[in-house]
Amino acid sequence: MIVDFKDLEPKYRYKIVSRTIAPRPIAWIVTQSGNSVNLAPFSYFIPLSSQPPTLIVSIGHKKDGTPKDTLKNIRENKKCTICMVNEELLEKMHLSSKPLEYGKSEAEEFGIETKDMIKGYPPIVKGTPAAFFCTLFDEIDLGGKTVPVILKIERYFVDDRYVKEGFDINLDLIARVGAKYAKFCEFLEPPQIP
Repeated sequence: MIVDFKDLEPKYRYKIVSRTIAPRPIAWIVTQSGNSVNLAPFSYFIPLSSQPPTLIVSIGHKKDGTPKDTLKNIRENKKCTICMVNEELLEKMHLSSKPLEYGKSEAEEFGIETKDMIKGYPPIVKGTPAAFFCTLFDEIDLGGKTVPVILKIERYFVDDRYVKEGFDINLDLIARVGAKYAKFCEFLEPPQIP
């Protein structure tokens, strides 16, 4: 079957991409508006480059066409913290995807503890195995309903339990696979190249 995307409804484009490119890591993005801590998960997220160290995440708009709180806060403050999600945080992360009115904190609403780590950046979610502290690098205008945001990694946190010598980091993270979540249960060694 060959599918021509120009003739396809957006919901089917989304289904094809989200169920074929899998698993996708979850960026649990922490931003701030004043004293309010905003938490929101995004699964259109991937590393972009290590030189310069950048990530890209696509952030949609609300149903009324206004930017989601995460995008609004990143544009205003130029900073965010991206927490990775393990099985222990899955339920809280999923709860934080519920839309709230602007300025209302998912951390407070759903009892999600946060912890200040680096001055000038939003906090991490307490218990996250790893987090990236980022600044806004650029936005890409695709003319659609999502805005790909390029974030420059400034600092990194990883729980010492997951690190071996030489930055050998093994995280057992939750990812998105279509409409479901998946846990990485088995790590495979790459085959030997003759």
